[in-house]
Amino acid sequence: MSEALVPAAADGRPEVARGGAAVALPEVIVDAGPTAVEQFLEFFAAAIANERTRAAYARAAGQFLAWCGAQGIELRAIAPLHVAAYIRTHPGAVPTVKQHLAAIRSLCDWLVVHQVLPANPAASVRGPKHVMTKGATPVLSPAETRSLLDRIDTGTLVGLRDRALLSVLVYSFARVSAAVGMRRQDYFRQGTRGWLRLHEKGGKRHDVPAHHRAEEALEAYIAAAGLEDAKAPLFQSVARAGRLSGRPLVRRAVLAMIKRRASAAALPATTCCHTFRATGITAYLSNGGTLEHAQRIAGHASPKTTKLYDRTSDAISLDEIERIVI
Repeated sequence: MSEALVPAAADGRPEVARGGAAVALPEVIVDAGPTAVEQFLEFFAAAIANERTRAAYARAAGQFLAWCGAQGIELRAIAPLHVAAYIRTHPGAVPTVKQHLAAIRSLCDWLVVHQVLPANPAASVRGPKHVMTKGATPVLSPAETRSLLDRIDTGTLVGLRDRALLSVLVYSFARVSAAVGMRRQDYFRQGTRGWLRLHEKGGKRHDVPAHHRAEEALEAYIAAAGLEDAKAPLFQSVARAGRLSGRPLVRRAVLAMIKRRASAAALPATTCCHTFRATGITAYLSNGGTLEHAQRIAGHASPKTTKLYDRTSDAISLDEIERIVI
């Protein structure tokens, strides 16, 4: 995280330079002294590698410390009772509350290790229970997915790029962050087959053979784009002249593209980036694939996570419920 302490704000509080904007540090941290400020910054700079996790934890920690400040609670006076009160009264959904508790616990662990806090006040606090047996991500049928892909105008570079990107998402179960993070060298040939190299969360490298439809879409896009630089982003934004800009697509742009494509294909407005990961896994399992292999393709650490994407039981449940004839 490229952050640095910059001159104090108008109220005398230090600020953090983040992405070109100055963000005031939590008052509770500033009041605890320079060592607390230094370790607070080092926690986000050194302890959290994933950018999205860092941003989420920063928001969570900032909200909790602002709450403590409003209650008049100093950093070293924070006790399990305070953490529990914050968690119990948090207005967010259960997953959000659990993430906030995890962020508070991790930050306090760091501050204990670096002798800013005597003990972790969040260690004994338990969050709300949250059990999921099926994910909430919307899933498309094979016919809907095929319709969406076939409707894309491949007479343009943007159309070729979008078809290739969506094909990678659905046929390799790739996370959108891994797909947009690919470089040209991450699509390569091994023998007669194309392969995808996905860089997943936690610095994991995950190689997946390319499905023949994804391979066809990628080859057409790469040829039309003239992508030769091995280090160049594979999926790039397109400049006004209709040429690749050299800059990678960002997640927001991919989501906006998916929303446009889904609308044009008369698909549900809830269709999102993760829809294609869930759709691919469900289609694979519906056609006799095993959960174990789906887990390996998706790069999940646990089969329980993969099972959340499996909607093959939905049709069975609907057939059974229709047996209730009244």
